[in-house]
Amino acid sequence: MQRIKTLNKWCEVLEQSKFKPCIVLKISMTCISSISALKEYKELQTELPKYLVIVQMDRVISNAIACDLQVKHESPQLIILQGGKGIWQATHYKIKHSLLEKAIEQYVKKDTPQ
Repeated sequence: MQRIKTLNKWCEVLEQSKFKPCIVLKISMTCISSISALKEYKELQTELPKYLVIVQMDRVISNAIACDLQVKHESPQLIILQGGKGIWQATHYKIKHSLLEKAIEQYVKKDTPQ
């Protein structure tokens, strides 16, 4: 898991998603549901690149994600990116590794160039 700390890195991740799907988790370090979501995210077994945004430290990145993907900001919020856009998201206590595995299987196109 890699942390997104700059707008350049966010743009790089978004561009990369056009060629290889990835997952972004936005969390708040002072929120119980965010801590739970982070635990579930760490347990997720996937070959997709995993990224983390800590909202209090990287609010500009969080806002850019909401703007670029045209999604309402929430925390915690997990977004699967593919083709330069968000294809699936979950928030709060819906971020469970079993649900995430099913979402990856169901929504991520297998024919995306790696």
